[in-house]
Amino acid sequence: MAQIGAWLGLIWWPFCRAMGLFLTLPMLSSRYIPMRVKVLLALMVALVALPLMPAMPQLELASAGAVLLSLEQILLGFLMAMPLLFCLQIMSVIGGIVSMQMGLSMAIMNDPINGGSHALLGQWLLLYGTLLFLGMDGHNVALQVYAASFHSWPVGKGIFSLPLYQLALQFGWLIASALLTALPAVVAMLLVNLTFGVMNRAASSFNIFALGFPMAMLMGLGAMALLQQLLPSRYGDYSAQALQMMQQFVQP
Repeated sequence: MAQIGAWLGLIWWPFCRAMGLFLTLPMLSSRYIPMRVKVLLALMVALVALPLMPAMPQLELASAGAVLLSLEQILLGFLMAMPLLFCLQIMSVIGGIVSMQMGLSMAIMNDPINGGSHALLGQWLLLYGTLLFLGMDGHNVALQVYAASFHSWPVGKGIFSLPLYQLALQFGWLIASALLTALPAVVAMLLVNLTFGVMNRAASSFNIFALGFPMAMLMGLGAMALLQQLLPSRYGDYSAQALQMMQQFVQP
């Protein structure tokens, strides 16, 4: 019986950590993917990574200690992929900032799956960022970090020694990165608004709303077209930095 528990533990602990990873990993964490598919993917990843696994703690899977250890592995996988989630949300924040500046803040799309409303431009950039992440094989690198994490942070080591404070500071990195990337478009829209403000001041009879709003929208779309040339390289840098954070998070 103990030997059967040891064999099951070789699959169960990697499976729990993979399930936590899929809760925050870009694209795989989407609610559009059924939970059964996520479970099967986590089981497949655990089976493929089985030859790379070190020795696992031998616990009876029906005991309270095994339940706590399973929850610990799910939480560890969840926290490990959090930098990648922050990296992806940079695109959504950029879309929200630019939408507000160009007068499209009212263009909101309801998301019945996630249960919220998001700026249409932010949703589009979120999809664009997901495709860029997959195109640069970010998911493969994340799975490599997942397999290596069992050697750098083995099962049973706990989560209280993890750099949770450094992980919380990455939220500031998210906001700062989004602002720096959207800054050219924000400055361009600010100049447009200042120009129309001066024109309205010089000619009071000038209908600023009839011409200003369409011109601001056109200028915003032009700024987004120029920003598209910058986004792939900048998002590649952000993804590389997020993957490095993910790897350093489970370093002892």
